[in-house]
Amino acid sequence: MKVYNLLITTFLALNIVGCGDSPKDKKGYFGFDENNLKPMYQASEKIDFSLLNPKNKTIDSIVYFANEQRLASVQGNAKFTLDLNGKKLGYQNIKALVYFEGDTVSTQTRVEVAAAIIPKLLKYTIVNTYDHDVNAFIEGYEFYRDTLIESTGLKGKSYVAKVDYKTGKTYQKVSLDAQYFGEGITVINNKIYQLTWENGEGFIYDANTLKKIKSFTYDKKVEGWGMTNDGKMIYHSDGTEKIWTMDPETQKLVDFINVYTNDSKIKSVNELEWVNGKIYGNIWQKDAIAVIDPKTGAVEAVVDLTALRAKVTNKEAEVLNGIAYNKKTNTLFVTGKNWNKTFEIKVQD
Repeated sequence: MKVYNLLITTFLALNIVGCGDSPKDKKGYFGFDENNLKPMYQASEKIDFSLLNPKNKTIDSIVYFANEQRLASVQGNAKFTLDLNGKKLGYQNIKALVYFEGDTVSTQTRVEVAAAIIPKLLKYTIVNTYDHDVNAFIEGYEFYRDTLIESTGLKGKSYVAKVDYKTGKTYQKVSLDAQYFGEGITVINNKIYQLTWENGEGFIYDANTLKKIKSFTYDKKVEGWGMTNDGKMIYHSDGTEKIWTMDPETQKLVDFINVYTNDSKIKSVNELEWVNGKIYGNIWQKDAIAVIDPKTGAVEAVVDLTALRAKVTNKEAEVLNGIAYNKKTNTLFVTGKNWNKTFEIKVQD
């Protein structure tokens, strides 16, 4: 009897599965017409979507989503227009949830969104040239009041220090333990925040004494690269095109922007500085600074500093990586990894 019941149960199960189409089969019912989509759009454009319906199913309605946020619904297979103005730069994952013949199925695609403006090239003049410690593998560079604070990288050589910028001499320093590769710093609420590269850990110091207050762990699996702040929130780059917004009180990464020009993604955003409402960012392996809109990630301008690199005489010098804004003089202090010079420059709008 048990065997007989088992056969009946198995038979019924097979027949139930066989009735209608499986979820896998339904994936072929609808799809976006990829041939009508461009490889990249600008944030000022609009995109028209409607679905391919090769099996001629009767569609009741379609709900469209972008990055899991509901956008709109349409009746039948009516055209849906996505206005990219105000949408986050980078990839928009588009999903269509299709209601048809008493059933539902979803299909997805994605589009890449670049900035709507072409970056302009900013000129600059050299105000002063100062000596800099050639052994400093610069990762962070920032003024705190009238004091220049720098952080360095490399395991066993990483530290945070106060520097006399006129001489390049360090007069107060705290070293990191040898397992850490120090990265960017920023000063907010009289505290220095510092990242490390691959350890997923950061440190907070008293800005006056350099006494370590606490350590913190990143709440997301990202690397630590550059830091800056706007007086309320911290901005944290991770070596990709992303710049994260960090709450200084909780050290949680709460949001991010993607850095784009009008036609390309800008990867390896490194050392950061907040200058008059914009983020100035070094791009790793590029002797240039990108001027970034902190709300959108759009690169509005570029400062080409290759001519400064040519003035650095030591053979060990690596890439530009150090931007410190002096509010009193409205000038930038820029240097690089193992540079023997720091340049004070004035950028012209």
